[in-house]
Amino acid sequence: MPTTESDPFSEAAHSGVRTEGSTDGLPVAPELSLSLDAARMPRRSTLIDRRVLRIIGISMVLGAAAGLIAKVLMVLIGLITNLAFYGRWSTEFSAPAEAVPHLGAWVILIPVIGGLIAGLMARWGSRAIRGHGIPEAMEQVLQNESRIPTRITFLKPISSAIVIGTGGPFGAEGPIIATGGALGSMVGQFLRVTASERKVLLAAGAAAGMAAIFSAPIAAVALAVELLLFELRPRSLIPVALACVVATGMRYLLMGTTPVFLMDTLVAPGGVALALYVAIGALLGLISVGVTHAVYGIEDAFEKLPVHWMWWPAIGAVVVGIVGYFAPLTLGVGYTNIEDILNGRLTFGALAFLCVMKFISWSVSLSSGTSGGTLAPLFTIGGALGAMAGIGLSLYFPGLGIDPRIAALVGMAAIFAGASRALFTTVIFAFETTGQPAGLLPLLGACTAAYLVSAVLMRNTIMTEKIVRRGVRVPSEYKADYLERVLVGDVCETHVVTLSASQTLAQVQAWIAQGRPESQHQGYPVMDAAGRALGVLTRRTFFDPAHLPSATLGELIKRPPIAVTVQHTLREAADHMVVENVGRLLVVDPSQPGRVLGMLTRGDLLSAHGRRLREGRRLRRHLSFTTYRRMRRRRAALR
Repeated sequence: MPTTESDPFSEAAHSGVRTEGSTDGLPVAPELSLSLDAARMPRRSTLIDRRVLRIIGISMVLGAAAGLIAKVLMVLIGLITNLAFYGRWSTEFSAPAEAVPHLGAWVILIPVIGGLIAGLMARWGSRAIRGHGIPEAMEQVLQNESRIPTRITFLKPISSAIVIGTGGPFGAEGPIIATGGALGSMVGQFLRVTASERKVLLAAGAAAGMAAIFSAPIAAVALAVELLLFELRPRSLIPVALACVVATGMRYLLMGTTPVFLMDTLVAPGGVALALYVAIGALLGLISVGVTHAVYGIEDAFEKLPVHWMWWPAIGAVVVGIVGYFAPLTLGVGYTNIEDILNGRLTFGALAFLCVMKFISWSVSLSSGTSGGTLAPLFTIGGALGAMAGIGLSLYFPGLGIDPRIAALVGMAAIFAGASRALFTTVIFAFETTGQPAGLLPLLGACTAAYLVSAVLMRNTIMTEKIVRRGVRVPSEYKADYLERVLVGDVCETHVVTLSASQTLAQVQAWIAQGRPESQHQGYPVMDAAGRALGVLTRRTFFDPAHLPSATLGELIKRPPIAVTVQHTLREAADHMVVENVGRLLVVDPSQPGRVLGMLTRGDLLSAHGRRLREGRRLRRHLSFTTYRRMRRRRAALR
């Protein structure tokens, strides 16, 4: 009759063998010993395999392509700016502000023309070119297996260059990130790759585009991890990092090696000044929440307009033109404005005027659904606010050691950290684009404070609010899989009730009818005369009317059992259950072929999750002064 096997696991059984990577569960055939002998062979690493090396090579090519596209985009913006504002054929990067005194009121019409063209391109080309690019890429990663329409690769940079070149108050980072991501997705759609590999290619192209525009490869990698990959694994991190290295090398070759925002050398702040910079960061975090709500509030207002959305960019561009007429510095990418703010070249009044007018122009234009980025405008607004705070504190409290330039740097980064909650991306980006190591500690403190305030007051971010409204669930926390930390041998049932292959169905039915505790399981391993597992049968099979009562259990087995070893993780076991479409796995000992040590079920996996929940919710005190005094008395008694 049925037997129960029990055996404690040795220390060797608990020692992990996944030093190089993970493996699938082991299908156990009747020739069990052969399968388990093979399992004892050195396991091939799955951290990096041939497919990953292939993706790395493709990503590096994407990095080079993104570097070229970034250069083409900057040339195209320069060409359109010169044609629209100066009436000359030149690709030199020119600021629209210098042309405003000569154009007069005509400057209002130029952004409207750009907005009208962008609306037509979105209507008849692809609606996906609207917006600043990153949320749209996130949506494709989360909802559409990273498949971006191929036409976005061409339409996005052209539409963005037209909008920015005609005075749109945006940076080039959003469009190039979207374009690089679309290029990576397009390559991934032409090649035979998995959805996960296509996501890596999309992230590699997007991050490479950002690295090429700003010469900020490390920040670009952080951006990919925080906003696109939603994971941190070697098979995704290495391709993205190398793509950014190649893209930055292309930038060095085509555009030079100097930082994007040149600053005079900064001096590390003292303790009091550092605390005040952190406070400025918290204040900017609060403002970033208001900015995010304002942008989406204006977007909701556009939704209520009684005209087709195709006309919205032109309507928003009217505001851009009017603001640009009174505040010419708000037109275009404004990278020179950021550099002036960081170097203290603007007065308090000029900073306040630029901050307010840039916010009006950018928020209305972005909400209208035109094509452009958010990073440069937010840097301008936040940098101006930080510089104003720094000027005020240094003027009225000179003994505090506040440097308005560091305050500007802190404000610039903190507002973006609060609005996007891409903490490490922002800190590293501000450092890489300025090359100021003395600013690293104030940046970390201020951006973390802004991140904290934003996380307390705002559920979604400026990057995710739009797609969350469409029903997309965006991950907000990245943590290690708990099931990866638990071995099968730690949770599986070790008291396994087995059945003999020679038993008849009638015998088993009679045994189950007795109602004993050991007969209440849902599945039972079936063993041959030599004690080898032939398969697993369930209660459904036992009571299937299609089977004759005289049939033996050995005759009813249709497939070999599926097994894992005690050294596999629960994540490997769970994945194997899904792949094999089974609800239970045999647990075997690789050191003794044919020996069944236990059974793992879906319920065991849920129990492991229960342990994780208890660890996160149970409040316990392990040390106290009473415990300490009791321990001292015990030591004294032992003496």
